[in-house]
Amino acid sequence: MENNNYIQGLFGGIKTLMVGLKTTMREFFTKKITEQYPENRNELVMFDRFRGSLVMPHNEQNEHKCIACGICSMNCPNGTIEVKSKTIETEDGKKKKILDRYIYDQGICMYCMICVRVCPQDAISFDQSFENAVFDRSKLIKQLNQPGSKVQERKPVARPVAPKPATDSSNPQPTQS
Repeated sequence: MENNNYIQGLFGGIKTLMVGLKTTMREFFTKKITEQYPENRNELVMFDRFRGSLVMPHNEQNEHKCIACGICSMNCPNGTIEVKSKTIETEDGKKKKILDRYIYDQGICMYCMICVRVCPQDAISFDQSFENAVFDRSKLIKQLNQPGSKVQERKPVARPVAPKPATDSSNPQPTQS
């Protein structure tokens, strides 16, 4: 009786081993569709809505659109953004607040894109970079405005105007008689 259970267990184990080997051999000879990531890095295209890393675009003269209002920092749910500004005096004697440092901590960013949506100047956006692995977390803290960058003067953005409310229902429009 005990020998019978032993032999049944032995054949059951061999049977499951053969099923596993059959699956392994079938997959071994199928055509591979895996992309070779490090080698095809130049051909990789991320989808349009991908949020890689926060950037502050600069033009050819190293100017950016940020006016140091701090709205992005106030709306960031976990304090990823720190906007440091300073006040300068212009040629005509007026005081003006300008951006001193724009610090972005990518290590705690949730990539929620609230900061980009609330920016009134469209000064920040997400790019398509996805290789952000580092061994030291301090390398994830970035200053987005390069030292010596100037504020870019630009025209105000045309915002959509809210439709006017409907006429009062107690005053119907005059009818023609």
